[in-house]
Amino acid sequence: MKERLTRLKTIRKLIKTYRIESQESLLGHLSREGFAVTQATLSRDLKLLKVGKLSDGHNGYVYTLPGDEERQESEQTIAQDFLRGYISIDSSGNMVVIKTYSGHSDVVASAIDSMGLDEVLGTVAGSDNCVFVCLREGVTGDDFLDTLKLKIPELDE
Repeated sequence: MKERLTRLKTIRKLIKTYRIESQESLLGHLSREGFAVTQATLSRDLKLLKVGKLSDGHNGYVYTLPGDEERQESEQTIAQDFLRGYISIDSSGNMVVIKTYSGHSDVVASAIDSMGLDEVLGTVAGSDNCVFVCLREGVTGDDFLDTLKLKIPELDE
């Protein structure tokens, strides 16, 4: 997982630094940076980073990253999804249980995953109305809640 995060950061840096017109070109840059990546993995990474292609004003296209405004709008949407779906948050040890309105467990789990919280190892959405969040060793439910409130100040838990 750490290699993936490092690779994603490197992809962002490369797109900001160089004029990249194709996946082949980006694969070459990544190879020079020490990453052995398949085209399929790179495609998934680009989708995750929401990389787009923008006309260069001539006859080609270059990769671009979403702007800060788009990122802020995306973060607000994620927070709203979470707030619309959750009912309560409780924890024991490094396990958190989030009760949700019926049918909202997938959306709430996806929102937590999208936030990219370092404290979270992973989430499991129940079939209907609860989400289990597994926290890293040494992280408590209170730590998780504090971090979540930083991401979603409107959270009243």
